[in-house]
Amino acid sequence: MTTEALKNEIKRLQEERDAVILAHNYERPEVQDVADYLGDSLDLSRTAARADAKVVVFCGVQFMAETTAMLSPAKTVLLPAPEAGCPLADMATDEQLRQKRAEYPDAVVISYVNTSAAVKAESDVCCTSANAVEVVKSVGKDRPILFVPDRNLGRYAAAQADREVILWEGWCPTHITVTLEDVARRRQEYPQAAFMAHPECAPEVLKAADRVAGTSGMLEYAGRADRREFIVGTESGMVYRLQKAYPDKAFYPATDHFICPTMKMTTLEKIRVALQEMKFVVRVPEPIQHKARRALEAMLAVQA
Repeated sequence: MTTEALKNEIKRLQEERDAVILAHNYERPEVQDVADYLGDSLDLSRTAARADAKVVVFCGVQFMAETTAMLSPAKTVLLPAPEAGCPLADMATDEQLRQKRAEYPDAVVISYVNTSAAVKAESDVCCTSANAVEVVKSVGKDRPILFVPDRNLGRYAAAQADREVILWEGWCPTHITVTLEDVARRRQEYPQAAFMAHPECAPEVLKAADRVAGTSGMLEYAGRADRREFIVGTESGMVYRLQKAYPDKAFYPATDHFICPTMKMTTLEKIRVALQEMKFVVRVPEPIQHKARRALEAMLAVQA
């Protein structure tokens, strides 16, 4: 099928299945184009819970679809690319976390949403890149904090909250590829551009940024800033998302190699197959789901 034919078939199947299509900001441009909603993982999970649809097609990676399934237990959640994992999420397992908790029995465990449902179930509260600082601040100063699994986000949140945290030795293989040299090169090419960096980037890269933010924060900043050009310090799919949102502004990737391989595993053909065959349903076992939802709800209480 041609790209246009695939898009038309997906639309037909979507109506037939009473489905809503969600796509993360890092997905391929053509996948973003067929989505009903774009956003970061938690935004999309909340959107799924509110959506008046029986089926949710989540174009993203495994942990994101798990979170959606937990927040939308009455809906059928499909992950078109079930092989799409997250190397960062894989750097912490529930067994490893139980062992670490035994070392720090008084610690409050904050787990980034970029973790498996099983890890969330062993945590006290979750966080996103957007609210990590506030979640860290919410913990009483008499309690130590164990931050899992991204050390760069944890270090950044701790510094902003003026707290000491115990860092897990995890990192995003995509975000750590950008270097100060990459940023300097782009600034030389585009001297009028503001540099936005995701908090999963290395500390020295974050210090060089005009704005540190997750993808939702980048969208907000690009919209209100008086700059016309931006260097984007996160996965390349975000450049397309930003350009589509603000066609009168210009966006440049911080490096030409800013690509998350697993985020690119979802294709139009895989979406079509998932809808046609109603396959790749994401399910979280009830005991894990119950405990993991408590950690997610604890995060939402911080925002309230």
